[in-house]
Amino acid sequence: MLSAIQLVLAGLGIGLLMAAPIGPVNVLVIQRAAAKGFWAGLAAGLGAVLGDGVLAAAGAFSIAAISDVLLAYGDTIQLIGGVVLVVFGIALLVTRPVMTTPPHDRSHILEHMGIIPQTFILTVTNPGAVLGMAAMIGGLGSLIGGLNTNFEALILVASVMGGSLLWWLGLSELIATIRHKLTDDRLKLVNRIAGLILSGFGIGLIAEFGVRYFR
Repeated sequence: MLSAIQLVLAGLGIGLLMAAPIGPVNVLVIQRAAAKGFWAGLAAGLGAVLGDGVLAAAGAFSIAAISDVLLAYGDTIQLIGGVVLVVFGIALLVTRPVMTTPPHDRSHILEHMGIIPQTFILTVTNPGAVLGMAAMIGGLGSLIGGLNTNFEALILVASVMGGSLLWWLGLSELIATIRHKLTDDRLKLVNRIAGLILSGFGIGLIAEFGVRYFR
């Protein structure tokens, strides 16, 4: 059985491991932070933090309702996630990038709250995130013989969200620090690359769904 401190460290590690791999949300955080600054990038990351919290809670608290929904509607969730990613990608490809916040200024996080539900949806509809979180929480549970109380489960979920938040804080601050070097052409290139990557992720999810559905 792990102590509270060990449980916190394990949760922080899981949160960081879930957030760090390059995926749709990382791409969006980089693009938003480059165009609009630190708070825009962090707002995009907060949606992923909430999504990671929901997925972690499903495992840590053995919330059957959430797990059953993810399993029963996994294909539909994947299709929705793929379509959302393609829409995001196309929007970045066709929209003229504008650095709305000057490089040395910081906007307020309330200006960017609209992105939070969008990245939350991207997180909970990402099959990799769902399966990865289930595997990590399940593996930790097997290693320590299960979580004995709801309080331990709550500590783990909060720590996972904390680890995820640390990643998005660091990434947003890094991009915001170097964004003063971005010219209009470079910002346009960032948008184009982000759009292509997001569209690629989305098309991949839709194609995988199609192969399973029509075979």
